[in-house]
Amino acid sequence: MKVVRRNCRQGAEDARGLTVIIDVFRAFTCAPLFFHCGTERVILEADPERARRLKRGNPGWILVGEINEMPLKDADLGNSPSGIMEKGTLFFKGRTVIHRTTAGVTGVAAAVTTADEVIPGSFVMAKAISSYIKERDPDIVTLVAMGDRGERPAPEDEACADYLEHLLTGTVYNPVEAIRKVIFQQTAQKFLRGEKAYLPPEDPLICLQRDLFDFVLRARTKGDLIEVSKAFQNNI
Repeated sequence: MKVVRRNCRQGAEDARGLTVIIDVFRAFTCAPLFFHCGTERVILEADPERARRLKRGNPGWILVGEINEMPLKDADLGNSPSGIMEKGTLFFKGRTVIHRTTAGVTGVAAAVTTADEVIPGSFVMAKAISSYIKERDPDIVTLVAMGDRGERPAPEDEACADYLEHLLTGTVYNPVEAIRKVIFQQTAQKFLRGEKAYLPPEDPLICLQRDLFDFVLRARTKGDLIEVSKAFQNNI
């Protein structure tokens, strides 16, 4: 198994083999929470206008999304794990979610055209993801840290890629140093300052938790949609 590291949108476009698209703040911390809360179906849609059209055509569906962190117009929720937790199971159970984000979802949309298999990645699913990959034993694993808006590297996504690489190959990983590198940087501080309602300070507390979920998510095209489903259960 060869582990390849890439980042940002170009990295997603160049992804090969089994690919993990990493977005810690916040897309792929939100995605497993949808399923934890009982969501039946999750659709990833990179185009914000198409996401809104899907919502208008299916008013019972839930639209969760943002553009450069700001909540998408007409969305039921912004891209916030604490917001999902506040809504809870009664809001999500049995429903379909349309999920649109600037980095993670657009990264998946790029990668599904070139990669053999695409897994949304974050700290909260990391151990389950590594177990799934080891079981699959692909020749190439590409870890794509999507970064800040998909444009520049972000410490939280790079740290998650470090952790996954550690779990897969035994490379050195220092969790205390990883947290230090994340929490004092702008990508975390913009939440922790509490200056904008759509960037709640609770979100990084959730996003930086390791191994909360014992399942893996897999993104696949179905017709003209990209759907996410559970791929693996692992007792961790």
